[in-house]
This record gives sequence, C-alpha cells and structure tokens, in this order.
Amino acid sequence: MLPPRDQPLHILHAVRTPVGGIFRHILDLANGQVDRGHHVGIIADTLTGGERGKQALAQIEPRLKLGVHRFAIHREPALSDALAWMAFRRLIRQLKPDVLHGHGAKPAVFIRFRTAPKGAIRVYTPHGGSLHYPLNTLRGAFYSRLERALMDNTDLFLFESAFARDTYQRTVGTPRGLVRCVFNGVTANEFDPVTRAEDATDVVYVGEFRHIKGADLVVDAVARLHADGKPITLTLAGDGEEMDALKAQVERLGLAHSVRFIGHVPARHGFSKGRLLVVPSRGDSMPYVVIEAGAAGIPMIAANVGGIPEIFGSHTDALFAPNMVGAIADAIEAALKDPAAAQARAKSLRERIFLHFSQKAMVEGVLAGYRDALAAVRS
Repeated sequence: MLPPRDQPLHILHAVRTPVGGIFRHILDLANGQVDRGHHVGIIADTLTGGERGKQALAQIEPRLKLGVHRFAIHREPALSDALAWMAFRRLIRQLKPDVLHGHGAKPAVFIRFRTAPKGAIRVYTPHGGSLHYPLNTLRGAFYSRLERALMDNTDLFLFESAFARDTYQRTVGTPRGLVRCVFNGVTANEFDPVTRAEDATDVVYVGEFRHIKGADLVVDAVARLHADGKPITLTLAGDGEEMDALKAQVERLGLAHSVRFIGHVPARHGFSKGRLLVVPSRGDSMPYVVIEAGAAGIPMIAANVGGIPEIFGSHTDALFAPNMVGAIADAIEAALKDPAAAQARAKSLRERIFLHFSQKAMVEGVLAGYRDALAAVRS
C-alpha cells in the first residue's frame, strides 16, 4: 500500500565519492526532502572526499533521521566489493527504507542486487558515470553488460538530462521501469550577482582536476593564444588527481607568470576570479558549475557536449567543439573581444536558469517520480 502523501517516506541515498557535482546534487535533494518532512539517510565512500567530504556530511547529519553511513567503495571493480555489498544489505535490512536511490554506477549496483526489502523501490541516477565509456572499449563493453543485467532490477530511472537518458537507451537498452528526466537545480540565493575580484584574470576554470573535465585543454588553449601574441591570464580553481600534471604542464609551456592555482574554493568565489568562465569538459551530463554560473549571470563559454546544450538552450554561440584546443582558444578570444555581447548572453541565460533549473522543481520532480514508482510496485 502506498503511504499517504502526508506520511514521510524513508529515503536512503547511496553515492561513492562525497565531493563534486554528484554530491552537491545529493545534499540539495536530501535537504529538500527533509524540509518536506521525509526521513533521509546517506551512504558514502570512506576512501575519497577527504576533509571536505567529512565536513559536508557532518553538517547535514543532524538533519538525517536515517543517519550517515560510510563504507569503503572502490571506483573500479574489486574483490572488496563483496564486503561493501554485504554492508549495504545489513544496513538496508536495519533501516527498512521505502526508497533506495543509487547515484553513480557502483552504489547503484549495490542497491539493486538483492538488497531491496519488499515494497521498496530501487532508483538509479547514473550522473554520467559508466555511460562515458565507449562501447568499443573493454570497460565500456563490461559496464554496458552490467547495466543491462541490472536494468530490470530498477523501478525508477531518474536522468538529470535528456542526453543521459538517450545515451543509456542507446548503449544499454530501453528500461521496463519508469523513466523520468529531472534537471539539476540551484537555490534562490545562487541567483545573487557575483562581484568580480580586483585581481580577476581574463579566464577562470572552476571544477575538479580530472581528465574528463578538461582543465588541461584550457591550459593548452592559453598557450596557443600566447603563441599568437595574446597574453591571456588564467585562474585554475579546483583540485583533484591531475593537480601535479597540470602544474607540470604550466611550467613546460612557460605559463607560470600567466596561470595561477588557487585550490578548491566555493564556486561563486571561483567565478569572481575571472572575466570569463570556461567549461572545457570532454564529457558531462548536467554539470552544476554551468547551472551555478548561469544563475549568477557569469559570462561563460562551454563545450558542446553531453547535457550542456540543454542548459544553454538557444545560446549556441557560447558553445565550442569539445576536445579541440583550437576551438577553445577561438571561443576565448571572441568572448573577450566582445564583452558586451558575452554579458548580454549571460543575462539572458540567467533568466532561462531561473525558469527551468530551480532546486524546488528538482526536489518536487524527484519526489513525484518516487511516488509513481511506489504506486507501480505496491499496486
């Protein structure tokens, strides 16, 4: 029997890495669900996240009636996965959630493989994850088969972009479970304007230092502009596994006086450190940094990849071909040459974000999906 609408749902979110856009998404969802009276818990990996992850989880934990629980969850398949799966099973039997929501490939495997109690729904949001691997690679073929094997164990697919939905259906198959697209959303205070810092550089990158995010491409684009006699300056705001490689790249290209690293900072602080935000992703689904920057009215250019065009809508002149240094350099040069046009585009994009990418709409869309899936399972 489906709980009445005024009865709280017991919701358990599972994620591997407690940092980045996926984790931001979960925190926003969890807070929104708690605000609406639901009982929520979070499972997260112990191997990643560092002090930032600990602090974020400690901050939200007092609000979570189902608590915070951390296990070792390796990114790639490992023998220890059996132990992690058993820990998931024990916890789920103890908490008896109505909703098991797996974010990313590995946690979603654990919540969908013989763990759900009777009457509970298994929900999967890929957030890109395994969908980024081409089918003609060993990893891509393996993950596609694993996804296909678990597809019928999923009661609700929640995709954050039409791109992710279409990619899943093309590479894995058409699910039997319910399918919903619910855009990521930002809070009301994120529409406040950002004041540009006095020491702002020409260009800023804000995000993780991972290959798929493409920070190295921006560095190469700045080097190309320097070679053409345009001494563009760059701020890199972030951290991650490619930090040392990026610093070595900057030194090798002779850009030490034009490129600075400021470490991980809140996104809005990062936005203030440049006249133009560049989002050079090699692959993405619905990146928060684009939505946050759009909400704040930040002049921005981005790779025409994944779900990014869904955010920009008709503003296609702000998009460049992905994974092409020359295209990034040309887009940077054009945007800096005509700052009035870039600012006008940013103002229009801000209005689009306000209409279509709010946290309220995201939370309510996800809860509506839960209710529909619960009705289907319990009918």
